[in-house]
Amino acid sequence: MSRRFAAALAAASASLALALPFGAAAQGTIKVGFPMILSGPGALFGEPTVKGAQMLVDEVNAKGGVAGRKLQLVVRDTKGNADEAVRVSRELILKENVDVLVGTLTSAEGPAVSPIAKENKIVFIAPITKTDQLTSPANLHPYVFRTAATTTTEGRSAAEVIAKWKHVKTVGTISYDYAYGQDVTKSFVEHLKKLRPDITIVDQQWPKLGEQEYTPFINAQMGKKPHAIFSSLWGGGFVTYAKQAKPVGLFDAVKYNFVAAGEAGSVESAKAMGQDYPFGIWANSYDVFNWENGPKSHKDYIARIKAYTKEEVPSSWPLVGYMAMQSLVAAIQKANSTDADKVASALLGISWDSPLGKQTIRAKDHNANRGQFWGKMLKESKYPFAIMTQIQYVDPLPFMD
Repeated sequence: MSRRFAAALAAASASLALALPFGAAAQGTIKVGFPMILSGPGALFGEPTVKGAQMLVDEVNAKGGVAGRKLQLVVRDTKGNADEAVRVSRELILKENVDVLVGTLTSAEGPAVSPIAKENKIVFIAPITKTDQLTSPANLHPYVFRTAATTTTEGRSAAEVIAKWKHVKTVGTISYDYAYGQDVTKSFVEHLKKLRPDITIVDQQWPKLGEQEYTPFINAQMGKKPHAIFSSLWGGGFVTYAKQAKPVGLFDAVKYNFVAAGEAGSVESAKAMGQDYPFGIWANSYDVFNWENGPKSHKDYIARIKAYTKEEVPSSWPLVGYMAMQSLVAAIQKANSTDADKVASALLGISWDSPLGKQTIRAKDHNANRGQFWGKMLKESKYPFAIMTQIQYVDPLPFMD
């Protein structure tokens, strides 16, 4: 976490405590444990996610709080490690006495923390973790919920993009060799074969999570000469991969028939790469600042996040933390309580008005109908980094069952 951001969080917590009567910080504040990756490549997404969550907290507290109580984020760095995510989550529950957990990023962290929530009977809302395993029938329990997309919806929507390219007959894939990469690639391949039985998967590359040297994987994939490539590399990992792939001509070789999941179309990724971005690829993102056909609620949110972060071009990821916290606030209001069982019950089938429109957490699988944006990443003279064009917000409902 940057020193400036850490200082801002500390100041916010301190000012909140001072603003409450003696003892209220312990008894009256709703403490939300927020385990999130804030160091290493994953911080590219983790840090802005916390900013979005904090903005929602500030907005709610400015209006008097929820159920008569103020909210407080208690943030801990998971370092992108499942064991560390478990450790800090236990610490948040047992030492900080948080009322609820909202957080984790990777599909290794989320499934590792979920049993801790079950064991301690505390609500756990995952704003980012996508692996289907998190809420599979074998792992679903009363306290785990997800406001993120899933590997099924992301993989299937990516397949829809490539399936429209009639000239594509062979496809290669590259994904990290862990739950998210495996699950999203499986969903992509299965759906693509359903849509286009004539397409052959000619190569699959599986670098480890945290890989820094992609040249062997790039060379091996180029050797198979696929017409198109599907990638689910994400965060700083995608940035490193693309910077190594572009000079050797990978994107030219597939004529930019490259579909990048893992939010490679986010403002964070585009800014991090600048002119090194592979302009012309298709990519997805949780949010886009230039969604001209979006609802007024989204335009209003963009104006607020720009003012809050003081960024002329706002990041894509604050919306993730913001919407997860919206679901929690809606549940606490509905339950009129922070009792875990009452909040968990309230979350079943709950709907709320988000910047993207109405969101609903399905009672049958505890997953929200969280869609993503897909578009073509192009260079525009107004910006020194790639901008998403031909923007489509993909409704996930057709892909959720």
